[in-house]
Amino acid sequence: MDVNIAVVYYSATGTIADIAKEMAETAEKTGAQVRLRRVEESAPAAAIDSTPAWAANVAATAGIPVAATEDLVWADGVLLGSPTRFGNVAAQLKQFLDSLGPVWQQGLLADKIYSGFTSAGTGHGGHESTLLALSHTFHHFGGIIVPPGYTDPAKFADGNPYGTSHFDQGGTAPVDETTRAAARVQAERVVRFARAVKAGTTSVPM
Repeated sequence: MDVNIAVVYYSATGTIADIAKEMAETAEKTGAQVRLRRVEESAPAAAIDSTPAWAANVAATAGIPVAATEDLVWADGVLLGSPTRFGNVAAQLKQFLDSLGPVWQQGLLADKIYSGFTSAGTGHGGHESTLLALSHTFHHFGGIIVPPGYTDPAKFADGNPYGTSHFDQGGTAPVDETTRAAARVQAERVVRFARAVKAGTTSVPM
């Protein structure tokens, strides 16, 4: 069964963007229809320009469409990514989530598969708390939360059952194969459950 998967993310210096692309490519290989979307940058230009990696990522991802409400309404499964900010979701992604009130009130975000991914500059910098913070929003949507868990050997290497996360060592460690393998496991799992839910929904008499 064809399913629609939205990979929506915010990335400052490119780590989350790399993970998002890995997930989008994996979902496409399973036959899913995929929309890769970045949320709009809201930081002032002076802040962006003060960090070369930040400015470089803004330029490198300029061709990726900006996320819109319709992307989540369209999707059967949603993968949301954010760097951790003081153990929480980045303001840019949170602003996008906060704009979804009208479609949430219509019930258009319910009964979809949701899963999250993140990165942090330190090994214990809020990886898990950021993913759990994302899940609070999924609960309010009435979504079906599908974590990767320890369902694949790659997840024992990655070590995070809540979602894919990457320790970028303050921006000096690019996304490695351990993180990419975890991202692939998570994307495949989201597609699989999205197909199962969609098949079950369409088979139930209305």
